Amino acid sequence: MENAIRKYPDNIAFKIKEKKDGKTKYINITYKKMQKDIFALGTAINCMTKKEKRVAIIGKNCYPWILTYLSTIYGNNIVIPLDKGLPDEEIKDLIKRSKANIIVFEDKYIGIMEQMQEEKWGDTEHFICMEENNKFKTLKQLMEMGKKEFKKGNKKIMSTKIDDKKMSSIIFTSGTTSLAKGVMLSQYNIASNINSLQKVISIYDTDVNMAFLPFHHTFGSTGIMLFLSKGAINVFCDGLRYIQSNLIEYKVSIFVCVPLLLEAMYKKIMQEIKKQNKEKIVKFGIKLSKFLLKFKIDIRRKLFKDIINQLGGSIRYIVSGASSIDKKVAEGFNNFGMTTVQGYGLTETSPVLTAETERTIRYGSIGHPIPDVEIRIENKNEEGIGEIVAKGPNVMLGYYENEEETNKVLKDGWFYTGDLAYEDKDGYIYIAGRKKNVIVLKNGKNVYPEELELLINNLPYVSESMVFGKEKDDDFIVSAKIVYNKEYVQETYKDISEEELKEKIWNDIKEINKRLTTYKHIKNLIITDEPMVKTSTAKVKRYEEIKNT
Repeated sequence: MENAIRKYPDNIAFKIKEKKDGKTKYINITYKKMQKDIFALGTAINCMTKKEKRVAIIGKNCYPWILTYLSTIYGNNIVIPLDKGLPDEEIKDLIKRSKANIIVFEDKYIGIMEQMQEEKWGDTEHFICMEENNKFKTLKQLMEMGKKEFKKGNKKIMSTKIDDKKMSSIIFTSGTTSLAKGVMLSQYNIASNINSLQKVISIYDTDVNMAFLPFHHTFGSTGIMLFLSKGAINVFCDGLRYIQSNLIEYKVSIFVCVPLLLEAMYKKIMQEIKKQNKEKIVKFGIKLSKFLLKFKIDIRRKLFKDIINQLGGSIRYIVSGASSIDKKVAEGFNNFGMTTVQGYGLTETSPVLTAETERTIRYGSIGHPIPDVEIRIENKNEEGIGEIVAKGPNVMLGYYENEEETNKVLKDGWFYTGDLAYEDKDGYIYIAGRKKNVIVLKNGKNVYPEELELLINNLPYVSESMVFGKEKDDDFIVSAKIVYNKEYVQETYKDISEEELKEKIWNDIKEINKRLTTYKHIKNLIITDEPMVKTSTAKVKRYEEIKNT
């Protein structure tokens, strides 16, 4: 951060939209101004308690969130980002477990914070609200106090020696299969990952990044640090419904997101092409541009200008992570001239382990290990599928106060990811699925749910799907839960009855089964238009869904 502030002092770090009295105005926070804010808030945090400062943050992505994060770690203190989507009891539990003594929160949490204050909850001493309110001290008041202290000569925040190998952050896993574990990361873990990613992703100080992924997730927080380290402009999304208008409004050039969103955007683009009867023109354009690319002539952005304009006109780079993206979608965006790459990682690895680059794209793969990371695939079966095991400076210190779980995954400096994959002859890695999700049939055959889900999600009316093993006698039946897009179904199939829709979906599943070996056949189907329970990075909480099925 200090390097970025020195190098890009007058660049805009954050462009913030404010709405007041029906008018919209934009506030530009330069890197120099951000540093002053960090010094003010960091000084105030240092004055708050004589104990080790453990600062929990909960709320939507915004400048006060990231400012609190940076101000905490600048003072060599510990930051605890919390998932804004958690139920109250879980928020209370994680605050107690992490021993947070300062909490910075969005005003929507005032109710639970009042309750915790009354109960003298855990180690919590200070409650700070990000917005103006009449119940708690505000971040603005805290910064004013910090500014005064700093002016008086309290410059400790500038000279604090960072212990880069100590625990700097406790990030709770999103828990798709079990209770959340507290991942301990050091500044060295995070900085090393940013350093490696700088060598993989082309980012310029003229880029505009939309900070879409939640900051409490490592992919979100390391991502924003990466863009700040390169002097880029960062903007905030007004919400899922406004993504497209925000991309246009801010002329976003880089977009980091999850596959579910990208797949939905792609489906929308293709539906629009179909509606306008332009399928043949687009197919011909793709063929022509691919031919010209062989001679290093790239006309994609000119040819597909109208499509790029639907996404703001400036998007040049899309990064997908958190789970596998449908290769048809990744290829589709690349065909239109928007470089789309996939990465892979976990909270425990700060988070990125592998990534494609613009020069090394192989659809369906997660690329190669990023610089400074070693990967091996262990205990391969006859198909060459085994567990991904990783080593590098970005691997966590361990799970907070959970030696037993730490010892299960950290062995001789290697981290056992629990993800299954295989490699091709050129070293590209392909995810096969999550070890815990694999359906092991009585005949010893393995069914990887993620492989089948990609095929199901290709059906135009499918919003999301989950494949799992339903117990029957002493074996499992391969089952699928499908969430269909109600709007699409009503628009496309007009007066279709529920029974007719079920029959149509079954017929499509039978077609998918024909392409699969017999033991992978889907034999049980659950159909709904109700979205599944998900984590904040749009991963389905399988254990909850299976329990309720």
